[in-house]
Amino acid sequence: MGEKETIVLSLGGSLIVPNGGIDIHFLIEFSKFVRNQIAAHNRRFFIICGGGATARNYIEAGSRVVGKTITFDDKDWLGIHSTRLNAHLVRTVFRDIAYPRIFKHYDRQYDIKDEPVVVCSGWKPGWSTDFCAVLVAEGQGSKTVVNLSNIDKVYDKDPRKYKDAKAIDKMSWDNFEKLVGNKWIPGLNAPFDPVATQKAKTLGLNVIILNGKNIKNLENAIDGEKFVGTVIAPLTLDAAFYDREYFRGSKGEYGKKIFRNAVPLRSLYRALLIKLVFNPKTVLDVGCGLGYTVHFLRMLGVDARGLEISEYALESALSAVKPFLKQGDIRSIPYKENSFDLVVTVDVLEHIHQDDLPGAIDECTRVSKKRILHKIYTTENWLLRHLHGTDLSHVSVLDVARWENLWKEHELKLKPCWWPRLPGALDTSFLLEK
Repeated sequence: MGEKETIVLSLGGSLIVPNGGIDIHFLIEFSKFVRNQIAAHNRRFFIICGGGATARNYIEAGSRVVGKTITFDDKDWLGIHSTRLNAHLVRTVFRDIAYPRIFKHYDRQYDIKDEPVVVCSGWKPGWSTDFCAVLVAEGQGSKTVVNLSNIDKVYDKDPRKYKDAKAIDKMSWDNFEKLVGNKWIPGLNAPFDPVATQKAKTLGLNVIILNGKNIKNLENAIDGEKFVGTVIAPLTLDAAFYDREYFRGSKGEYGKKIFRNAVPLRSLYRALLIKLVFNPKTVLDVGCGLGYTVHFLRMLGVDARGLEISEYALESALSAVKPFLKQGDIRSIPYKENSFDLVVTVDVLEHIHQDDLPGAIDECTRVSKKRILHKIYTTENWLLRHLHGTDLSHVSVLDVARWENLWKEHELKLKPCWWPRLPGALDTSFLLEK
């Protein structure tokens, strides 16, 4: 049946026990969702339960009775026991398929076998359930934590206080850290707490924050489809970033079925276009991904080569094309000057930090004898923007005018793209000559 995919869910206590009492309807729908995911996708769920309003009510009660002498430890333990009560309720919901004990000590080994659901709670003072979710992700080798809250997205400031607060679709850990600070307070009401933020940043995890009440939206996020929420991720765009999670999960555009399934067809179209329009003897596809364009070009009699930074992509490439693919970085292309009749990049330059763009452009130019063809995701591609929304590596989505200025700065001649193309809402291509 294959190895189970592990999904780590940080389930906010505000969903289990909102201020109005236990949300029976949510628990029923959540149970259906998890069970369907297990049956349809062979997935395993680690569900870390928060304390929510229960924790805050107990902390407030203790503070009002004891006054200023109440300790942080006492506040934390009130919150921790609230998470354990919520976790016991959730484990009861999944009693028939869940590991029989609450996972509550994160320095111990649990004898977990094939149970598809493991329910977890808080651990000890100073450590929130968000932090516990990060520890679970680390222990299970998962690169993503899905944080289920009662908010749709992260905002740049509190939307309850500021009417001009702006929702954020994607952000780096550095920017998120500026929002939440670096100090843990028992009962803190934040999208993802400061201590967990620091640990997730260190581990290079991705965290998706979304409204857990929208079960369909949660399903889309897990399945790599378009969803409403905020993605927080590291932005070190090296080989490690472009991993399985990028190509198959929720971290990048290729995790979405609409993109993944279209890759071979789009690559065939591109290979035919290159052959018919340019008829080159040699081609270098920089950022070749799984190597489909190289594969089809070689079938058409072109000596095509591919350069790709991702080890995962190269390992997943078609076996027939692997000998013609090389691992490397666009900023330091491992070929001599004037090696290829045509150098091609497809949806690559928007993934390069703006400080590194000059070097990437120069390298593509250096290894080309004359022509360079760049297809780039630009701000004018408004239709694609609705599909691309959560790809965090899109760090240089610029307008056409900015790209044209860059070509001038690098003394490249912009030539007309006269062949049939998709409309500007979907496609922007630049044909350049040295």
